[in-house]
Amino acid sequence: MLRLVGRDVTMNCAGRKRRSFLQAGFLGLAGLSLADLFRLQAAQAAAGQPKKQTACILVWLDGGPPQHETYDPKPDAPAEYRGAYKPIETSVSGLRLCELMPEQAKMAHRMAFVRSVHHDNGDHFAGAHMMLTGRWGATGANTTPRAPGAGSYVARVRGANRLGLPPYVGLQNLHSVGVAPGYHGANWLGARYNPFVADDTSGAKRVGTPTLFRQATDRERLGRRQGLLEKVDTLRRTFEWEPSVNATDHFSQLALHTLLSPEVRNAFDLDAEPQKSAERYGDHRWARYCLLARRLVEHGVTFVTVNMDGWDMHDNIAGVVKQPALEMDRAVGSLVRDLDERGMLDHVMVVVMGEFGRTPKLNTTGVPGQTGLPGRDHWGQVMSVMIAGGGLRMGQAVGASNANGEYPAEHPYQPEDVLATMYHVLGVNPRTEFPDLEGRPMPILPSGSPIPELV
Repeated sequence: MLRLVGRDVTMNCAGRKRRSFLQAGFLGLAGLSLADLFRLQAAQAAAGQPKKQTACILVWLDGGPPQHETYDPKPDAPAEYRGAYKPIETSVSGLRLCELMPEQAKMAHRMAFVRSVHHDNGDHFAGAHMMLTGRWGATGANTTPRAPGAGSYVARVRGANRLGLPPYVGLQNLHSVGVAPGYHGANWLGARYNPFVADDTSGAKRVGTPTLFRQATDRERLGRRQGLLEKVDTLRRTFEWEPSVNATDHFSQLALHTLLSPEVRNAFDLDAEPQKSAERYGDHRWARYCLLARRLVEHGVTFVTVNMDGWDMHDNIAGVVKQPALEMDRAVGSLVRDLDERGMLDHVMVVVMGEFGRTPKLNTTGVPGQTGLPGRDHWGQVMSVMIAGGGLRMGQAVGASNANGEYPAEHPYQPEDVLATMYHVLGVNPRTEFPDLEGRPMPILPSGSPIPELV
């Protein structure tokens, strides 16, 4: 596997190395070989298979977001259910969101809020596996992935919208409940359909601040970039003159040219983004990744997952939910607005969801040893999923939970229906079969249909 490695390296808490967006490894990409991808795309073109030019950005709220403090407020419920926050009006008459969602409230006419999704399981791993794959499999006792995730199926069936870019990208330490890539991964489809996981952990690129646009004045980072460019130049000369490299097949050469191409570098380069455009998303890591997701689908990536973790809020939910909710809201609301203003929203679907909702009734003691203030526990009996764009019917709430937000009261839907809606937009037949690890033919989805109110 060819890897082009710069010196801009940081360590995460587990001691694992991570590099910035313009890292190397574009021929490895967590198992995805661009040479294999190019062969697949060429075969599809030769077979005359049509390609639907749509894309999806999945915002994954790992840990399980609370429905009451996001998309399904219950202001008339008793205090121990409704929580500390009030509802606000949106751009759709009669549709209200929690006050922590002000930016999405402004764009509600271009969104739909499915408030009746359920799978009735409070296990993090079981819930995440179901939401991301459409199948049961993993549990807390055995967290092993048992089926491919939606993004990997899209990579397998659709490929990238533009030759030379990966079809499936995961942003910011992509994982599901700590398992990486976990239930986002390819499983029996093969490692080549895993996501390309791109991280920017250097801390030097901060969206909305001058450092994002004045990196040339940072001598240390300029030196690092110069070192990386020298490696690129050396690799380019090797590619041009080394006989063993010239002997590689056409698709491997194309993959290497892709690694060195300005188009790929531009797709991942947030420095190319105008300051005004970047500032609207916010000044935090989730803002950076939502902005990058927009750039990636704009350049031709078909499926992008943005990982926003930290939603397991058993203790003091009134205190701990505010900052992540406001940051998620600004990033997602700005993403939808940006796609809309660029004329992309009808072709790009945005989905926001986690592995389950949270208990409608606040617990009374929080978590012993922490603040002891009320929080919300795991709840698979009902959750909310936000869907925007993709040419679907927007400006509505779909389904409903009961008065306290405990169970679906109208039009209950399951994770398979959410995924079937996603596949509908992306032009993927969910009944298409692929052999599992034992060679048995398995459909992409064993059940589920597109949500009729949306399609």
